[in-house]
Amino acid sequence: MTTKGPSRRQIIIPMNSENASKVLSKLSDHVANINRLLRNIKSNTAADFIRLDSRGIIVTMNNVAAQSDLDIIIEKYIKGIDTIQADNVLSPRLPQ
Repeated sequence: MTTKGPSRRQIIIPMNSENASKVLSKLSDHVANINRLLRNIKSNTAADFIRLDSRGIIVTMNNVAAQSDLDIIIEKYIKGIDTIQADNVLSPRLPQ
């Protein structure tokens, strides 16, 4: 099945291109760590992959993510990555 437009399972995390490229440099580690965080809070959602977008990074999930899952991903993981500037990472949002 194909769909037109963005999927509700995609999360856009706005950030500058420098931060996005730093996240992409260790992509598989980040996907594994996000999934570990989500399992620890007993979420049924898991990250499938992360890709670069002109607006930041897009995390594709196996299910539609709840707002609490989005908060965990951003506040506890993405903003905690040592190599990025956390003040340039904005709130997550679903594609429009």
